[in-house]
Amino acid sequence: MVNLSSFLKYHAQRWPENTAIVYEESRISYGALWERVRQLARFLAEQGISKGDVVAVFMKNSPAFIEIACASSYLGAVFLPINYRLATDEVAYIVGNANASLLIGDAEFDDILQVNIPKHILSDVMQKNILEFSGVEGEVPEPCYVRPGDLFRLMYTSGTTDRPKGVMHSYDNFYWKSMEHVVVLGLSQQTRLLVTGPLYHVGAFDLPGMAVLWLGGMLKIHREYDPLAVLSAIETEKLTGAWLAPIMLAGILEHPDKGNYDVGSLEWCIGGGEKTPEGRILEFQKYFTNGRYIDAYGLTESCSGDTFMEPGWEIDKIGSTGRATPHVSISIVDDAGKPLSPGEEGEICLRGPKVTEGYWNDPAKTAETRIGDWFKTGDVGLLDEDGFLYLTDRKKDMIISGGENIASSELERVIYQMPDVLEAAVIGLPDDKWGEVPVAVIVPKEGVTFDEDAFLSHCRKHLAGFKVPKRVLLRDSLPRNPSGKILKRVLRDEFAYKRKATDPAD
Repeated sequence: MVNLSSFLKYHAQRWPENTAIVYEESRISYGALWERVRQLARFLAEQGISKGDVVAVFMKNSPAFIEIACASSYLGAVFLPINYRLATDEVAYIVGNANASLLIGDAEFDDILQVNIPKHILSDVMQKNILEFSGVEGEVPEPCYVRPGDLFRLMYTSGTTDRPKGVMHSYDNFYWKSMEHVVVLGLSQQTRLLVTGPLYHVGAFDLPGMAVLWLGGMLKIHREYDPLAVLSAIETEKLTGAWLAPIMLAGILEHPDKGNYDVGSLEWCIGGGEKTPEGRILEFQKYFTNGRYIDAYGLTESCSGDTFMEPGWEIDKIGSTGRATPHVSISIVDDAGKPLSPGEEGEICLRGPKVTEGYWNDPAKTAETRIGDWFKTGDVGLLDEDGFLYLTDRKKDMIISGGENIASSELERVIYQMPDVLEAAVIGLPDDKWGEVPVAVIVPKEGVTFDEDAFLSHCRKHLAGFKVPKRVLLRDSLPRNPSGKILKRVLRDEFAYKRKATDPAD
């Protein structure tokens, strides 16, 4: 098997003038992109990077992000994208756990990137043109040959443990993912994809993301999300597809100036992260008259996009995330691992060639997620008689806020560092803007006057901003089952009821 840069070379040789990436005022052809990747690979090799080494990036969206991923693959190195919203301690843990050899980051994050490995900082100019960083002097090495099982990428995801886990993505995983999305979405050389979600996320990089470049299509990359910039890009670049987190789509559909733009080119938009209400789908269809909204379900562990809603079923199967892609199988099992019948609720299990083989240097956690060939997602749902998947709960107790996964256990670990806290539980409560927000339920120690400002300051010091609880609720005790497990569903129901009763807006 050949590395990730190989399809760039193919298109550069045949259609060198075709546009690969549009970013701000820059239009990068396939010929230029291939040369940038080659020179960047030379530079990385001069820094000692070779096959198997881990190259980390801590960056907002730009052409450089894509080029570093491809240049790392050119050398057979492992690409490690890190969420740029994380705090210093979180970044240090990931870099150390992954045993990264090099870190490349944006200049605006230099103060966060306190790591004990070689570090390079990219200016705004370098983000637009990586040759300003790599230079063009020196001999470019030959591309590395990689095997299907070789590691292409590490992605750290919040989980139910105290620390994030490194999901291993092989070339086999990535290429099968790309093929699935080509088939399901009908990707081609004419596909023009909006990339406004963060590229460190599988939604932007993988759904369908890089698969578009695989086919010779075009990516319109936005450094950050802005609803009017999205609408303008759809109009001027005649974009055909997009992945948008629910909060992004809401910002577009609710914008008072949306009627000023021609969005007739958009053929589809993939949502993700949370259930889409019927009203939102109908609103999408009314505005994007030539497009369809596609609810989907997927995991970092499966490179995204395991189910997609099919055309014509959006309303009849409201609440469903669609049916499995061609090479993904879904099984719903009970607590004993026994397969359940259609309509019965249980844990969602996946298998297929795009599903990870496991977690980086963590055989115990890998084993916990396996039943034979099946991967246990930790999500709860059911399949109907037609094979459509419905999500009903999250066994992993994950909070999805603005498209970001937040593990409640990670927040609880930080909260329990405070000496005044006796008990703590973090739950997700519905939010009109973010979908969900993290809420901390605290039982203070006896005789202690709880200081909310000090509490929030502590959280901000140790957690990314989006993980900091948006509300703090005090309680005399936490509800538990007979075995002592905290009943978070009881808390969610209780405080959702209190909010509804006290908030006039509801």
